[in-house]
Formats: sequence, C-alpha cells, structure tokens
Amino acid sequence: MRDSYPQSLEKILNELEGSNKSTLQLIQQRATVLLKLNRAVIALLPTPLQDKCRVANYRNAILIIEVINASWLTRLRYEIPALLSALRQEILPSLSSIDIKINPSFRTKEEKRPLISSIKEQNPKNRRHLSLESAQSLKYLAEKSPKKLREKLERLAALAGESTSTAKDDVN
Repeated sequence: MRDSYPQSLEKILNELEGSNKSTLQLIQQRATVLLKLNRAVIALLPTPLQDKCRVANYRNAILIIEVINASWLTRLRYEIPALLSALRQEILPSLSSIDIKINPSFRTKEEKRPLISSIKEQNPKNRRHLSLESAQSLKYLAEKSPKKLREKLERLAALAGESTSTAKDDVN
C-alpha cells in the first residue's frame, strides 16, 4: 500500500528544518525539480495531451500526474507504458510506476471561460431583430386578443423599437 496520506505542513516544515539548508531553499529546489520533470514529461506526451495534464509530484519512486477529467485520464493510460520506459531510460531510472489523478480545478485558460459569456462574446451583432412590419402585425393582433395575451404581444412589439435603436447605435 502506498503512503499517500496528507501530512500537515507543520510536520513537513519541522522535518525540513532539521537539515542544514533553509526550508525555503529546499522548497525552491523541490519546485524546480518538479518543473523540470513536468517539462520532460510534457515533451514525451502526444500533442493533445500536453495541455491536459501536468506532473503533480514525485515521491517514493512514483510519478503522480494530474489530468483534467476522466476522458483524458483514459487517454493518458494508453500512453503510460511508453512514457514509463522513456522516463526510466532518460531521466528517472528508479521510477517504479506512474499514478494518475483527476484534478478538475486544473484547466486551461480557454476552458475557464464561462459558457454564457463566451456565447455573448461570439457575435453580438448577429442577434435577431424584430422588423417594424412584424411589430405592427403584433400590435394589430394584440388589439383583437384577450388581456393577458395582448399585454405579452405589446411587450414583444415594443422590442422592435429597441432593436432598431440599438441597430442604429451599432452603425454610428
């Protein structure tokens, strides 16, 4: 069984203080090693996977890689044998296995945009407009309709005036 239980930061820092180097230097060295390892792993992966995963940690001869979701995890699993042998030959001869974790908070910048705002940003000028003829037809129909339907048709007809004023503003 792997020893992958969370440890308190205080415990880790106390262990680091016992050594000759300062805690900050050790953390900086560890981060630098992980960044270099991440670059190497990303370079060995196929292009579609490169921005969907990253190295999270390396401990006890086990490389831990994070992916965005389960579909990319499945895709990465197909690459594990080749990645494992390449890493053993080039960088980590002591590497025993690769563990993959799903981390939904790790996403690319394009994926972090909310769907609604991206729809609004796509083409604000291609919105549908109500023509004046249609508005007049709706007003005529509203005159002969029951009260509830009349109110709704009149509100809809009023949108024609708003859409023509915004269309004129867009042109100017």
